[in-house]
Parts: sequence; C-alpha cells; structure tokens
Amino acid sequence: MLPRHLTIATVLALTSTIQGSAQNPANANRLPPTNQEMFAPFPMPAPNGHRGTRGGPGPGYWQQEASYTIRATLDPAAHRVSGSEVIHYTNNSPDTLSDLWLQLEQNLFRPGSRGALINSGNRWRGSFPAGGVRLGSVVVVQDGRRYPAEHFEDDTRMRIALEQPMAAKGGRVDIEIEWSFVVPEYGADRMGRLQTQRGWVYEMAQWYPRMYVYDDVEGWNPMPYLGQGEFYLEYGDFDVEITAPRDFIVVASGSLLNPGEVLTAEQVKRLDRARTSDETIAIVAPAEVGTPASRPSGSAPLTWKFRIENSRDFSWAASSAFIWDASNWDGILLQSAYPHEGLGTPDNPGWERSTEYLRHTISYYSGQWFRFPWPSAVNVAGVVGGMEYPGIVFCSVRARGQGLFGVTDHEFGHNWFPMLVGSDERRYAWMDEGFNTFINHYSNLEFYGDSASRSQRTSADFIAGRMQEPIADQPILTYPDLLRGNGLGFMGYRKPGFGLVLLREVVLGENRFVRAFKAYTAEWAFKHPQPSDFFRTMEAASGEDLSWFWRGWFTTTELLDQRVAAVTDSTDGTRIRLTNEAGLVMPVLLRVEFDDGRTVDQRLPVEIWATGDDYTLFLEDRGRVVRVILDPEVKLPDVNRTNNVWVRPTSE
Repeated sequence: MLPRHLTIATVLALTSTIQGSAQNPANANRLPPTNQEMFAPFPMPAPNGHRGTRGGPGPGYWQQEASYTIRATLDPAAHRVSGSEVIHYTNNSPDTLSDLWLQLEQNLFRPGSRGALINSGNRWRGSFPAGGVRLGSVVVVQDGRRYPAEHFEDDTRMRIALEQPMAAKGGRVDIEIEWSFVVPEYGADRMGRLQTQRGWVYEMAQWYPRMYVYDDVEGWNPMPYLGQGEFYLEYGDFDVEITAPRDFIVVASGSLLNPGEVLTAEQVKRLDRARTSDETIAIVAPAEVGTPASRPSGSAPLTWKFRIENSRDFSWAASSAFIWDASNWDGILLQSAYPHEGLGTPDNPGWERSTEYLRHTISYYSGQWFRFPWPSAVNVAGVVGGMEYPGIVFCSVRARGQGLFGVTDHEFGHNWFPMLVGSDERRYAWMDEGFNTFINHYSNLEFYGDSASRSQRTSADFIAGRMQEPIADQPILTYPDLLRGNGLGFMGYRKPGFGLVLLREVVLGENRFVRAFKAYTAEWAFKHPQPSDFFRTMEAASGEDLSWFWRGWFTTTELLDQRVAAVTDSTDGTRIRLTNEAGLVMPVLLRVEFDDGRTVDQRLPVEIWATGDDYTLFLEDRGRVVRVILDPEVKLPDVNRTNNVWVRPTSE
C-alpha cells in the first residue's frame, strides 16, 4: 500500500509537475524561468495539539506502550525456538480500540508469503518449507477477565478482536501467546544461523509476535512485512528469559541479570573487571571456546535472564562457538561475541578489534548528539551482513579492517536513528538510514581521517555521479518497498545522508545545523516523529525557511549544474555572469583570483535563483580577474564541473 500521510501525499502531488519536467528530456531538466515553484512554501499538515508549530511534540502528544515478558527456549538440534509471552499493552490514545493488530514477521519465511513471492532470489529472501510461526494459544486478559482471543492471521499480520472495546486514555490489556518457529538459515539479511567449525551461531530478530503502532497520524499501521521495508515499533520494557544448551553463550539487548547462574566464577570476575576497564577483557578467550572449563559444570540447559527498559525491540544471539570480550565506556558495558572465523591478522585485523570500534562509536555519538540510553552494547559476528537492534547489532563474520569498523559504526549508529528517535522506517527509510549515513560520515572521518573509505561515498562528486544514473529517477520520499532495483541504497542512505551534509556544510553552517539537529534528536527521543516534524524542527531551530531544499532534494529528481557563463571587465569593476543550467537550486560558492595574487571567496544565497536561472555578480574591485571558480572545495553535487571554471585567455 502507498503511504497516505498528508505530508507525503500532498508534497508528491504538488511537485508532480516538477518531477515531470525533471524526467522529460525535452525540458532539459529545467524548471519554469522564475523557479517560483521550487521556492514556494513547502506543504505540510497544520500543527495541532499532538505536533507543535516548532516541530516538537505538542502538549497533547501521546503514544501507546507495549511491554513484554518473554520465555523462550532454543533447540539447536531442530533449529527451533519455542516460546510464550505476555504483551502488556496500554492504550494512551483518545480512541477506544475494538481490535488489536500484531506483527508475525517470521511468516515472511513461509513459502508463498507476499515477501517470499516478491523477493525470490534477492537479498530479502529466506522462505523455506518449514518457515513461518506456529501459533499456540492466544488469550486476552482484560478488565479482570481471561478469555481465548478471537484472532485472524493474514500473512505477517494478526488481528485480535476484543470482546469489549479497550478504554481510551489508560485502558490496559494483557495478551498471552504461545508460539514456535524454525530458524531460517538466511533470514532476509536480518537474522538467521551460521555453521562454524565449533558450532552454529544463531542471530535472533523479528522473532516474537509484537504490536503494530497505533499513532495520531494513521491510527493502526498494519502494513505487511515484505522484507525491504523495515520496522515501526512501540516503546516499553522487556523482561526476557532464554533457555539454551549449557555450552552456549547468550548475548542480548539490555542487562544480563543472573551472571552467577550462567557463567563460571572466573567469568563473573572477568565481566566485573570489564565493567570498569578501558581495556578489552576476554570473558571467553579464543583458546577456551569449547573447553569444559569455559562453562559451569553440569549438563542441564541454562536460562539467561535479560532486561531492557524504554526500548522498541529486543534481540539476541547464542552459540557454543563464541569468543566473548568486553570493556567499559562511562558505565556502558561494551561487548563483542564472535567465532574463530572472525579473527583477523596484524595486517588485516578482524573481530578482535570490534570492542575497540564500539568504544569509538558509542562515545562519539554520545558526545555529538545524545547519550547512549541503554546499559550495554553488543556486536555479534554471524551470517547477517549488518542489522541493528536496541543495544545489539549483527555484522558479517567476514568483515575486516575499515569494513568491520564501518559496518559496526553504521549498525550502532542506528541506536540513535531509529532506536532512540523512533521514526516510521516502513514508510520513511531516509529518516533512519539517511540520518545514520550522515552521522557515520563524520564518525568515520574522526576515526580514519581523510582515508575514511565510507565517508568517500558521501562526497559531493560521488553523489553527483549517482544522481545521473537511472537508479536515481526516484525521489527520496518514495515508499521503501516500491523502490526499484537497488534504489534503497541510494535513495534511502546516500542521497538523504549527503543532504544533511549539505545542510551542515553549505546551507546552514555547522553551528546552526548542530543546534537544530540536536534539538530534533532530544525532542523526539523515545517518540514517533513524522517527516514534517523533522522539517519544522530544523527550520524553527535554525531560523531558516528551507522549503526550496526540502522540495528540491527530497521530492524531485532534479540535478545541479552551476555555470560560469561569462566574465566581463569595465572601468568600475568586473561582472561575473552565472547560470543555473539544471532544475536544482543551491547557494553559490565562488572563488575569484586576481593577477596580483589575491583570492576572494564569496557565498551567494540560494535566493539569487528565485527570479530566474541567470544572475550577474558585480565586483567593484578594479583588480584584473584571471580566474573564477565555482564550488572550489567541491561541496556541491554539481553534475558538470567542466563549466565551473573561467580562465582569462592568455591573449588578454
């Protein structure tokens, strides 16, 4: 289904003529001569009591709460997880609710599911004959009554019909569910299992029935899980018990509550030491994996108990093959769990440096934007290339060097967007992937300097090149599951990420941008922002009308091509004629060089293009201009740099 939120629908409708001209070769990517459509006020829904005029939550803002008590057992012999859960659901909305909607995301892997039919052979594949969740009893406890729930399963969704409507503004129900599923070997690049020389590595995500979001914009959001589009989840507390074979190590979101019951005495001492150490401490060293001394004596399975508060999700990993190390940063336990296959060499370091990389990421983003909100951060090596969850991420066991740093930094960057700032990933991938790509850009530069390979893919020329490829004929605001080809990588990650770099480096400047972006992060921490909330917050906190930027960068596929058209001398100065050769408008960054060695840099505001695509700058300086350069530091995504430089002919 297409998103029906007013912001997106209205914007796309009003900008259809702009997009049409951008994709019509006869128009040569040109807007009408005045560019008035690009500078017109950007359409957004009117502020209300829920969402304020300055972009933050209004005084009447509300959201639902979903907390979970889960008991699960892993059976490696059958690759099966069986469990029971109680969902504690609170209706804080002003509406009475007659139905509840739950997500059954394991059904993506059932043969014949919507996602299985769409994703055959691609990254989001994973269906297999035994795939899908098997539901046991479904019971509702409401107003002191406990009754079997009338429920209807439809692909990755389940609707529960309540016998009595759920009261508005504080009504509560408990939903008790029993379920089981076979773990897919490759679960849509988000979860699964990997066979190693010392045993299977299980990475568990989208693994328990969970609530859909009910919000003030859409009401229920019961969108099917198709694989490419990600998740939109409520916040709450999780109390989880995971029973696994005695020789397994289990790591998870949140705090381990019973280390003395699942670890040896020596491992408890090592873990305690790691909680205050700046150095990486081995909890299970490589040589100890699989030895009797590495696990408590006995033969019965062990139950690991975890808790995380104010979280939108819970994930975990388990293996008998785990090397496990840990360290501390400012009271946060940093951990890495990986099999021997993840170890590198001195020339090509691997997972033995993972916890060091975690230290940089958690400390850097905490200092830049918002303190990491949970007590533990775990990096797990396995079959998943890179996927994020609160307090835990899954990265490829094959990653090495800058690749391992980059994927670790990216996946844990998601703990800010969207784990902390809980945007709707299913509709607006750019609000988590794009924002995260932006913060990764500066984190990689901080760690590696100019040699940061990931940051080079967020450079102006890289983006300009990709904008000219067929994949870029889709606006950023396209619904993620409808992006064609590999459009998600560019339209969800790179283009919006670089858009924020543009806002910081060119449009607003560092001080105004940082103030505004921090305000957005703080205002919407543990809440559900919509695109208009971000747009309004950035404008209000920076004091700038950015209609032209939102429209040009997010709703169109226009290109940027600024040109030095002519330079003419006169007795009173020099006239520099500039033209905007394509549909996108941006400020002008200009460098003028004189024959006496002087250099003058000048920034021209974007409004010079409001009345047309031709602008003449008059310099009263009577010096002799020898060269004019547009965008000399290559900050803008100009698609044709051959016309960015004017040089005085030697004959003159």
